[in-house]
Amino acid sequence: MVVRDETPQDADAVRNLVTRAFERPDEAALVDALRAAGKATLALVAERDGRVVGHVRFSPVTLEGAPFGWGLAPLAVLPEEQGTGVGRALARAGLERCRAAGVATVVVLGDPEYYRRFGFEAADPHGLRCEYDAPPGTFQVIALAPGALIGKTGLVRYVPEFDGF
Repeated sequence: MVVRDETPQDADAVRNLVTRAFERPDEAALVDALRAAGKATLALVAERDGRVVGHVRFSPVTLEGAPFGWGLAPLAVLPEEQGTGVGRALARAGLERCRAAGVATVVVLGDPEYYRRFGFEAADPHGLRCEYDAPPGTFQVIALAPGALIGKTGLVRYVPEFDGF
């Protein structure tokens, strides 16, 4: 398996796999909207035997209106490839790329048990809130730089393309 940057030629494969992974078209429409708006700060695909089997996208987030890092969303793996390490490889590669790019924080809205393995922790104890109504513990954050969360509290917002998803 190879993890690489998404290319324009991957758009149809990514749309298909995201739709299949989430069993609905909403997240695929979000990916298309982010791509069209140029808001995809980082988009990676996992490829196995020449076939795109996974995708992850990171886009900017703000804290009380100021830049605050990136949000990881969505992370998708073809159903038949789930549990084979594709998602893990994409998340780790993406976080490493974020760190290398100087991104200090990444947030995610998702399963705490899954994302904890990458170093994410509940955002609430840090005084961070998500703009979306989320079950307790599912809005999470990781500091990629020492001290990145010190003194940072308030409402985290995603780019407008997330509205309605």
